[in-house]
Amino acid sequence: MTEASKICIIIPAYNAEETIGPVVSGTLKYVSRVLVADDGSTDQTAQIAAEAGAEVILTGKNRGKGDTLKVLFQQAIDKGYDAVISMDADGQHEPEEIPLFIAAHANAPNDIIVGSRMHSPGMIPRARYNSMHVARFFISIAANQFIEDTQCGFRLYPLALIQKMKLTQARYVTESEILMKAGDMGAFITSTKIGAIYGNHVSHFRPVLDVAAITAYVISYLTVKFTIEGIRSNRMFTYLKNNFFDCISSFKLTDRIFKTAAVLTFMPASFLWWFMFVSFPLFRKNNYASIRKFNYSYFKITLAGNMLPVILIIIIFEKLLRLIGFRFRYVDGFIQRFYPHLWEEKKRL
Repeated sequence: MTEASKICIIIPAYNAEETIGPVVSGTLKYVSRVLVADDGSTDQTAQIAAEAGAEVILTGKNRGKGDTLKVLFQQAIDKGYDAVISMDADGQHEPEEIPLFIAAHANAPNDIIVGSRMHSPGMIPRARYNSMHVARFFISIAANQFIEDTQCGFRLYPLALIQKMKLTQARYVTESEILMKAGDMGAFITSTKIGAIYGNHVSHFRPVLDVAAITAYVISYLTVKFTIEGIRSNRMFTYLKNNFFDCISSFKLTDRIFKTAAVLTFMPASFLWWFMFVSFPLFRKNNYASIRKFNYSYFKITLAGNMLPVILIIIIFEKLLRLIGFRFRYVDGFIQRFYPHLWEEKKRL
């Protein structure tokens, strides 16, 4: 059996009738099966996808990308596949790049492979690139490794790895959740360069609400991780399926309460974690093992966390100046300075 025959394509789709046909037909040049989950579309997405050759799953109502991915993962598992390649339905991913993922999977069958667009900053809208830069800083810390592009939906997932985690988040947060939990279990996440396509495609990503949701989840995840690593020795990997964090996150009410508390206390808590990093090694050898492993400054992480409100203020300030005819780009340099590349190239553990 070839590597490609063990892999199928999964595509969450919502009101994508204008783009889904070419996406499906393009992917079928490289794999034998494409699964499309129609997420409660009100147009002809399902019909067009089926006519193009996809197997279509109807979710019934719009549930968001995260829940749709979970449906697709289970379908692929039930059909006996080893891995899936996820793609967006809006045409932002080139089917011609699928062989890059298949080749990378052949070399590292247990790794998550993520498409990276970060080598083409000029092709990405400025605001989107800045949010991607900040997101990868914190998500990479949670995942214990540098991930070039944490927000790209063009990925290869080994299904055995997906089965080792409990996915509790919804919409676009799920993709960040997978990376953090996988890396925090000890899995490796590698990148392959892909093109950055931003045109007239209709995106259902909500810049304010979805960025806020991802930020709240990352902060809540780091709150648990940093607390565990602070009081434990040699505990670099802190995630286990159905752990305390999964239990809290499984219910909407407790999930929201915990996220709210984590966001409100993150700034003062970050100084507490810094104190634990400096002082606890006297009786907890090699606490914060993930940070000490890569020998990067914990103070820089503390500073970066506390700079998040400042970024928001600068963005608002820039927008106000633009309204009266002045164009300044302070936030770009600010992000480059306070969210540096902390990870030097290291050998695998």
